[in-house]
Amino acid sequence: VQLQASGGGLVQAGDSLKVSCTVSGRTFRTLHMGWFRQAPGKEREFVAAIRTDRNTRYLDSVKGRFTISRDNAKNTVYLQMDSLKSEDSGAYYCAGGSRVILSALASASAYDYWGQGTQVTVSS
Repeated sequence: VQLQASGGGLVQAGDSLKVSCTVSGRTFRTLHMGWFRQAPGKEREFVAAIRTDRNTRYLDSVKGRFTISRDNAKNTVYLQMDSLKSEDSGAYYCAGGSRVILSALASASAYDYWGQGTQVTVSS
């Protein structure tokens, strides 16, 4: 299974950015998907997740600004990020798993597959 993340870049505070993650080698619709991020010197943290039934969960600090969605026909999960802040900067990783229970959506260890990360830098 391969996860390919893309769409990162350098933006200014207040701007929007949409990152994508395309999955191959596994039936995408059977995977629960998540986005995590990691800033230099910090631990990887959960950002958002979407289950196969399209239930979603978000990190409190991104609620109302970020939207996760999925397109099963394109084997792709998206993270639309609006009103970006400097503290949103980091490498964004997509993750997938077939056995991610609702209570574990924010846990990195619950996911089986990981993408390579795409860098998001927000300048203030």
